[in-house]
Amino acid sequence: MSFVKKMSGPLVGLILLCIFFSVTSEYFLSARNGLNILDQVTVLGILAIGMTLVIVIGGIDLSVGSVLAFSMMMMGVMERQMGLPLGLAIVVGILTGAACGLASGLLITVAKLPAFIATLAVMSVTRGLANILTEGKQIVGYPEWFTSLATVRQFGFLSMTVATFIVLAVIAAIILKFRPAGRNLFAIGGNPEVARLAGINVNLNTCVVYALSGALAGLAAVAFAARLDSSQPSAGLGYELDTIAAVVIGGASLSGGVGSISGTVIGVFIIGVLRNGLNLLGVSPFVQQVLIGIVIAAAVTFDTLGRRRR
Repeated sequence: MSFVKKMSGPLVGLILLCIFFSVTSEYFLSARNGLNILDQVTVLGILAIGMTLVIVIGGIDLSVGSVLAFSMMMMGVMERQMGLPLGLAIVVGILTGAACGLASGLLITVAKLPAFIATLAVMSVTRGLANILTEGKQIVGYPEWFTSLATVRQFGFLSMTVATFIVLAVIAAIILKFRPAGRNLFAIGGNPEVARLAGINVNLNTCVVYALSGALAGLAAVAFAARLDSSQPSAGLGYELDTIAAVVIGGASLSGGVGSISGTVIGVFIIGVLRNGLNLLGVSPFVQQVLIGIVIAAAVTFDTLGRRRR
């Protein structure tokens, strides 16, 4: 029952958005537009899964967009300049993301930096490295089998990148809700000192969560490169804000200890539907930024007021 209450706000908001855009745009409810929305939210969704874990433990990760770009460029450089098979280059890209996430975790747990500062530093370093690798140039023209991961639809609607997002969301939801490892993350977010006294290795869990967030940023980079048929050092700009927004809109608390993958998925679709619908209506991208900012502020306000009442 409590789960239904937590989901009711974001879910109702998503339904109302769909109704509004269905009335105001004749193209919104088309099957083609629905598939477009799925494609558009895949990268954000993969990033948001990792961000959910980070926010549940009371952290924040400002580096995911830049780590995505760095991982994407590493994959491209390994394949084009180093001659690695693309399959191995993909693994290198994902491991690059995991290493960047681990660096954030170590800065937080060993150097005792606030998560905001640690991930801000990693954001700056990785964005710089993404540009240094190719002197700011993009890498274009991947093999057809790679781009088909984002373009060929199995059963008429499900690309491999979308399927990856769905599978990851299901696995993460099961772990977070039903497994001891997931319950440990909520305990850390609720009170790290109490969690430590209960025998939970807070530092180890923190490093693992940030490494997972980085690895998912690396995987999102693979999906993004397949969709664009290129690696771009400017990729992922602003994605960290959209990712945090999706998790918060989905009901997670920035103070930690509260959050769910199902809520995050709804938050991802709220942002995806909002952007898609506003584009169909011809709304300026600058106005879209204002409206999305209002939605984020409203979501956090309602969440805060709800907690005070309880």
